[in-house]
Amino acid sequence: MLRGIRNASSNWVGKTIMMIVMGVLILSFAVWGIADIFRGFGRSTLATIGGTEITTEQFRQTYNDRLQQIGRQFGRPLTPDQARAFGIDRQVLQQVIAEAALDEDARRLGLGQSDEETMKSILNDPNFKGVGGAFDPNRFQQVIRQFGFTEQRYIAEQRKVALRRQIAGTITAGLAPSSTMLQVASQFQNEQRAIEYLKLTDAQVGTIDPPSPEALAAYYEDHKTQFRAPEYRKLAFVTVTPDSIAKWTDVSDADARKLFDQRKDKLSTPEKRQVSQIVFPSGEEAQAARTKIAEGASFDDIATQRGLKPADVELGMVSKAEMLDPAVANAAFALPLNEVSQPIQGAFGTALVRVSKVEPGVQPSYESLASTIKRDVSLERARAQVQELHDKMEDARAGGANVIEAAKTLGLNAVTIEAIDRSGRGPDGQPVKDIPQGLELATAAFNSDVGVDTESINYQNGYVWFDVLGVTPSRERSLDEVKDQVEARWRTEQVTSRLRTMAAEMVQKLGTAGKLAEVAPQGVKVETATGLKREGASAGVPDTVVEAVFRTQKDAFGQSQGGTGNEWFVYRVTDVTIPPVDLASAETKKLKDALVQRMNDEQVGEYIAWVEKQIGTKINQQAVAQATGAATN
Repeated sequence: MLRGIRNASSNWVGKTIMMIVMGVLILSFAVWGIADIFRGFGRSTLATIGGTEITTEQFRQTYNDRLQQIGRQFGRPLTPDQARAFGIDRQVLQQVIAEAALDEDARRLGLGQSDEETMKSILNDPNFKGVGGAFDPNRFQQVIRQFGFTEQRYIAEQRKVALRRQIAGTITAGLAPSSTMLQVASQFQNEQRAIEYLKLTDAQVGTIDPPSPEALAAYYEDHKTQFRAPEYRKLAFVTVTPDSIAKWTDVSDADARKLFDQRKDKLSTPEKRQVSQIVFPSGEEAQAARTKIAEGASFDDIATQRGLKPADVELGMVSKAEMLDPAVANAAFALPLNEVSQPIQGAFGTALVRVSKVEPGVQPSYESLASTIKRDVSLERARAQVQELHDKMEDARAGGANVIEAAKTLGLNAVTIEAIDRSGRGPDGQPVKDIPQGLELATAAFNSDVGVDTESINYQNGYVWFDVLGVTPSRERSLDEVKDQVEARWRTEQVTSRLRTMAAEMVQKLGTAGKLAEVAPQGVKVETATGLKREGASAGVPDTVVEAVFRTQKDAFGQSQGGTGNEWFVYRVTDVTIPPVDLASAETKKLKDALVQRMNDEQVGEYIAWVEKQIGTKINQQAVAQATGAATN
């Protein structure tokens, strides 16, 4: 619609029409008033926290970013219904409100951060550094534009983040778990159990006759929603990223050698030497010791006479840059192997130095790194071209061109996908191969429709544009289409049901004093597993069984489904061990850090809840529903 308006108003006739339209809108505001915009919530307002307003668009952007992150973790995009079932909409809403509450609190407390400190954090951000390792202004502008920031807005956002950290750091300062809490948590976490068990599989179920046509039809009728064909969409998309447009073959050797010379020191491995040093309080004592060495005493003899241990003498295998004293470093790296230096006047006294081992430095040749360096140069150049192509693509689409037409105009390759469902799979049930890894294209496509002007997607320091070309609605498949799937699922349920019944009967038969070997089916051996813990992988024992084991008393029997429906475990807890707690161990320190983080999170959460209550928080639930796809109209 916006592109149509822009296109229509590009000539004098369109401009005249648009002036008339805008005049009518202004007149309607004059007649009806604009008080509704400021009464309660504006149409673009999702929530207010004190004097801070969260717009619907701000929330929608944060929400979609979060869905993409989770989709990458799951390996497939989430549908809006799944996202709401997981409570992601509520989590993101709480997040944006909490951030706004801290911003409002910082403003009321009069907190601030200087421009110098804010700029320092930005200049040190590795995301904004170029191939030479220094801050790259062009890269900075490109990255923040990809995420919808202007320079001023990004700086302001970073200042907000710093102030939030100030508040959080103040209210959590000094928090630490007590020794009792740490001991109890450690015992709970490190408790170990041992079991003996029988693993039942479909081999113990026996023969399961195929279902009769009537039984299969009845099962299908009861479960037909599970076999529906999903909605599919036909898409066209084009990707513009540094990787997709970079051409390292276009980089000349002269340009690559220039970068190689700039990075030569970082690419090389410096010479290292095994250095020993004895420091004397005066030059006279050092000279006297050197004279003894010249007369036949060894370096180690002098160290022993002065009561020095090897740890007091050895500096280790070090490079010249790693040595603290420049004078000693220069002498050590000029000294022949296994010789003792003359007295050296250093920063900490007069020293004698010995070199007992030398590892030569390695300087890679340009030829060995040429392809890598050319790739780096081509990527850096491509980053600048990405934004140029972005602007041209947007102009082409604003002129009415679809993705395929715009891509052809710019010499880019548009990809067409005939059918894709919400999970990113095609009609064959397999993930669509043409979609680049990590690109949440299916989610974006199902949030759009045919003929809708879609926004570009930020992807790997570049952009992706797409159009929905067609929609194939979800439909109910006939039994004939999915007969094999229905029968396979029916059989799986039969196996699961029989194994569950078999395991329950075995546990009942064992009572409190039976033995697993007495009830073991033919061909099933009693196995053992030790060292089971509440967290962490346990070889041969699924997590579901481990959870059940820790709900079972010592010497008692239990049963649990395994990792799939076609395996079941019957077990007895044979041992429960609670290891002693070593408060100084690395594992306990790691646990302490985790507890401190949890305590900090709880403290900050309670403080934010208090702030929200004090300054007042209002939420426009209708706007939340629209932004998350929960609205019905």
